[in-house]
Amino acid sequence: MINNSEQRLRKNYKNNKEKKMYDILKTINNPKDVKQLNVEQLKGLATDIREALFNRLTKIGGHFGPNFGIVETEIAMHYVFDSPRDKFVFDVSHQSYPHKMLTGRKAGYIEDEHFIEDSGYTNPEESAHDLFNVGHTSTSISLAGGLVKARDLKGEKHNVVALIGDGSLSGGEALEALDFAGSEIHSNFIIIVNDNQQSIAEVHGGLYQNLTELRETKGKAGNNFFKALGLDYIYEENGNDIEAMIKVLKRVKDIDHPIVVHINTQKGKGYKIAEENREAWHWCLPFDRKTGNYTVSFPAESYTALTTEYILNKAKKDKDFVFITPAMPNLFGLSPDMRSKMGTQYVDTGITEEHAVAMASGVAKAGGKPLVGTAATFIQRTYDQVSQDVCINNNPVTILLNFASIDGLTDVTHLGIFALSAFSNIPNLIVLAPTCQSEYLNMLDWAVDQKDHPVMILMPGNAVTDRVTDKDFALNTFKVEQSGEKVVILALGDFYQRGEELAKEIETKLGFKPTLINPRFANGLDEKVLADLQKNHELVITLEDGILDGGFGQKVAAYYADKEMKVKTCGLKREFYDRYHPAELLKQLGMTTKQILDDIQAILKKS
Repeated sequence: MINNSEQRLRKNYKNNKEKKMYDILKTINNPKDVKQLNVEQLKGLATDIREALFNRLTKIGGHFGPNFGIVETEIAMHYVFDSPRDKFVFDVSHQSYPHKMLTGRKAGYIEDEHFIEDSGYTNPEESAHDLFNVGHTSTSISLAGGLVKARDLKGEKHNVVALIGDGSLSGGEALEALDFAGSEIHSNFIIIVNDNQQSIAEVHGGLYQNLTELRETKGKAGNNFFKALGLDYIYEENGNDIEAMIKVLKRVKDIDHPIVVHINTQKGKGYKIAEENREAWHWCLPFDRKTGNYTVSFPAESYTALTTEYILNKAKKDKDFVFITPAMPNLFGLSPDMRSKMGTQYVDTGITEEHAVAMASGVAKAGGKPLVGTAATFIQRTYDQVSQDVCINNNPVTILLNFASIDGLTDVTHLGIFALSAFSNIPNLIVLAPTCQSEYLNMLDWAVDQKDHPVMILMPGNAVTDRVTDKDFALNTFKVEQSGEKVVILALGDFYQRGEELAKEIETKLGFKPTLINPRFANGLDEKVLADLQKNHELVITLEDGILDGGFGQKVAAYYADKEMKVKTCGLKREFYDRYHPAELLKQLGMTTKQILDDIQAILKKS
């Protein structure tokens, strides 16, 4: 169903004639075609692009608000500049869908069978118009600054344009890059700041007070953050007006110094539901366009829901508890109303992972109980803070990671499968891998309240299950869930259920009961249990939801290296997987229950 405002947009053509779906977009095969259009046709192209966005996003989901809000800007960019000779770098690149349609990839939006061909981020393998495979925020100014440096070294002449959202400006890398550009770059460099007054959630930080002042004064405020860094500056109030954007971009094209083009846009523009609830519509699942309701459902019970309840209850009961997140409250189910009720026990630092972790170390040092929550892919940015600010000081910070699983995010830029091996070798850090609901909640309770160690918890990525567990968390103690013979299965975290399935198949197909162990500790070994297993076992199978190199299985294998026990480690290869299907990937890696069972049978026959 198309509402009245959308009908008017679709009729915005010369002579006010109604058009067929995508009739202008279908003529765009490269940016040169954009330059042939008149103003009314460009407006029609914007309508086509939004219709194409609806076609894709209602069916497979993706980043909604950032793309609907940037349509006119990206049309103007391709109208004024000459990509790929002129270089565009998109921050996060989750706002690059219109750009992709304008550079030969419209099929990925208007033809359902081609959806899979187009990633949700810029990708050089797809097009020469994409410079980087980017999915993390605050990077575009640094990356584009490097392109500027290389261009100048080679004596070339072309424009370099970095597009960055206001939410991304809070990231340390963006601030470092702006600081550098303002004093160290003396040639063409155009930085478009897309100001839609929204990060993923609301924006946080003093920088946004200045952006507000600049918007309210139409860029004329004497207090100007960008100018203070030595950058030239221009403001455009109508960032969703194609004519206005073409005019301002023509002014800065071929400029001989760095300049910030600060534009005001509407996140989610063109869909009233998204305009009125920008946070919920930053990213979406498949949905019904008329109602805005998702067309896919999830089990009522989830680890996210369990986490929400834990955080809210803990905040009520313990005044020393504080939940700290770098712009990721939605990952833990915390609605704006919930956050408001938590008051000062809820802290959103903005897109500043490093600051969030270091700040938590200070909270812990002073006697507070900080819980830092974010996605596993984003915690990679904080390796130094986790190691230096937290672990060397041995401060009791708890870090909770969502999407730390093969079943989580599958885009190459958002993989969580590296967290286990990346962080499990930092001294003093305890990495916990819960296997079920009660164990997960017990681990949260223990980690937040104890005062002796920094702790990282990997949220399970599978469906919620439960069984009887205990609250005994003596360091590096494994839980023997089933005693048996010949084969030991060490099934870590949310791969424990795979271990249960494997144990049943061994008993059914091979005629003996194996030992099944829940390690609980992802980076510590229970050497007493491992030693005892040698008495009546020949083979150890390790299962882990992460990269094998540097992971749990390798630690077990190293323990048995000078002993007679055979060890087979099962996990992921050290590769950048992209848009994979978890079940298919496990099969490719020989990690289905049947494949592992066949391997066990072959190994035992050789013994």
